[in-house]
Amino acid sequence: MANSALKEPLREKVYYEGCPGCVMDKRKDTYPGLPYKEFFYVWIVTLSSSLPISSLFPFLYFMIRDLDIAKTEEDIGYYAGYVGGSFMLGRVFTCLFWGVVSDRYGRKPVMQIGVISVVILNTLFGLSTNFWMAISTRFILGLFNGLVVPTKAYSTEICRPEHQAIGLSIVTTSWGIGLIIGPAIGGYLAQPAEKYPLIFSIDSLFGRFPYFLPCLCISTFAFCTFIVCLWIPESLHTHKVQKSTIYYDSIGNTGKIKQEDEVESKLSLLKNWPLMSSIISFCVFASHDMAYTEIFSLWSVSDKKFGGLNFSSNDVGDVLSISGLGLLFFQFILYPSIERALGVIISIRLAAVLSIVLLSTFTLYSKLSGFWLMFVINCASLVKYSLSTAIVTGMFILQNNAVEQDQRGIASGISMTMMSIFKTISPAVAGSLFSLAQKRQLSNFLPGDQLVFFVLNAVELLGLLLTFKPFLAKPTSDVLI
Repeated sequence: MANSALKEPLREKVYYEGCPGCVMDKRKDTYPGLPYKEFFYVWIVTLSSSLPISSLFPFLYFMIRDLDIAKTEEDIGYYAGYVGGSFMLGRVFTCLFWGVVSDRYGRKPVMQIGVISVVILNTLFGLSTNFWMAISTRFILGLFNGLVVPTKAYSTEICRPEHQAIGLSIVTTSWGIGLIIGPAIGGYLAQPAEKYPLIFSIDSLFGRFPYFLPCLCISTFAFCTFIVCLWIPESLHTHKVQKSTIYYDSIGNTGKIKQEDEVESKLSLLKNWPLMSSIISFCVFASHDMAYTEIFSLWSVSDKKFGGLNFSSNDVGDVLSISGLGLLFFQFILYPSIERALGVIISIRLAAVLSIVLLSTFTLYSKLSGFWLMFVINCASLVKYSLSTAIVTGMFILQNNAVEQDQRGIASGISMTMMSIFKTISPAVAGSLFSLAQKRQLSNFLPGDQLVFFVLNAVELLGLLLTFKPFLAKPTSDVLI
């Protein structure tokens, strides 16, 4: 192949007037520092996407109980799994669509649509009076919420290459901040008439709809984010691609590649194995994380006779919030140094191994009580979420490096579609598994919650194995791999 002898293309940097992508590139070429303003936009948009998810888990158990659909306490986990997975099911059908839209019309309009959908549909979810209304509003929210698709591409396009890891860390760090704020909002503001009877009457709107207040707070924040989104600078190039590219061959002669030949030389995304292998690995890890979050919220509030911790919704909010605080320190301080020292793939493997070791200790925590229980569970949860975000950030880097800029939106759409399929299934499976575990407390093999955490570790181990050759392939344009 003639192309195999090509060296780096000889290109004169051209900035096209009126092209927002060229404006962004010019700024990056002239300013070597971090784009703090653009980082803020990524942070606030991602946070608006994560809050409706993270705030649900502290009160999901109690919400299912209050809707009177579970006949026994052991069945609550079964129905909770469907509510938790309905959002992801909605994303399955539209993530690819939002990826195509963001590649064709820009990252900004997709972000705006996603944020306004949170404002409307998350509010309606808080007003749910039955199981099917709760399922439907979460499902439709998933249909319109394609925020993660453009933000992954945008966080790379606003950064110089040396800042790429930090840019993608913003996405996972913002998600972690959602783990601080979201559970606190859900834990402290759910059922306000019961917790704060001097402020909220049982006959008031918040008394009739005990889970409306946290949803309203999140929707208000999302509305403020929508206003901020009006000033987000676009990063997508809108000018036409040059018809040819000048290059040096292996002996120093110059030549041209026609645009058609250059396009034909690009692999189809579905045939791009570095991309697809990283997406599949990412889906396995993502399904583990979603199942863990679902199970943790159910396990921690369940009675100690079932192996749980007998926490209140406030306790769950405290634990998840403290866990999120650790992410700020880990993602901004520790992770960039670890990634530079070990590389992306080794960092992912190390985090997976440590996660398996840590989860193996969770079944022992029900034997603790009081101060030591809260201290140990907070420390363990903090470390667990830090390890999970390290894996997610590494996978984002692998996926973005596997494609060109004009394919990042659709590549992210493919990734989010596949991930959403896994995340749709995992809460339902996790809830059913949790209900099964509570019914087999006296089993000789993996009794009670030992079964739950064994399955979680098995999924994490599968993800770890998929990061090795010959399955996982490095991108041809690998950076810091």
